[in-house]
Amino acid sequence: MYVHKLSPEKIKALKEQIEGLSSQILLIAVSKRESAESIKIANEMGFKHFAESRLQEALTKQNSLKDLDLIWHFIGKLQTNKLKQILLNFSYIHSADSLEILIKLNQLTEELNLKTKNKILLQVKLAVDDNKTGFSETDLLNSLTIINELNNLNIIGLMTILPFGLSQAENYELFCKLKTLKEKINSKKLFNLNLTELSMGMSGDYPEAIKAGSTMLRLGRAIFLS
Repeated sequence: MYVHKLSPEKIKALKEQIEGLSSQILLIAVSKRESAESIKIANEMGFKHFAESRLQEALTKQNSLKDLDLIWHFIGKLQTNKLKQILLNFSYIHSADSLEILIKLNQLTEELNLKTKNKILLQVKLAVDDNKTGFSETDLLNSLTIINELNNLNIIGLMTILPFGLSQAENYELFCKLKTLKEKINSKKLFNLNLTELSMGMSGDYPEAIKAGSTMLRLGRAIFLS
């Protein structure tokens, strides 16, 4: 894990740029592979939301930082045998990428009798990419009736990760596609699916994501690398 000396000037400029594009956006610091010390420094600079993708690494850091008032997001691939620990230790889950995973999360949420339900986002795969998982638009729309009946889940929005190497115009087009999909789902007025969030935009494409209507940015390099 890395210990980075965050640049106050860079962080200030980043926040000013984002606020200039949108005044209502949640900035999440992607702290995977970063040390607990780096997270502590980022927290001192005003960051409260942190995202991790590896469960054991995250749990170690959470234990080291338990005295801080931090909110944890899980953004990694969900494995069935780790879902219980993820539910117990993360407020947000961004990577619910299949109906099978959602059904298991629904079952475990009931078994754990959680006082506060985790906020869950459905991961959507918008373009061909062998390195990414997620619902296709068609599969998600065809699964809505079943998803709507998973009463133990608090599904708040959609998430996507774009393929590498796209142009800014291609990024923007795909981000707009996710926003349109969210609106299409909401237009069905399903009782258990009122989606408000779009988790889209990373260090290499966040300006296009904001322009397309992102409500959550997941930034790693833009924050931790000077």
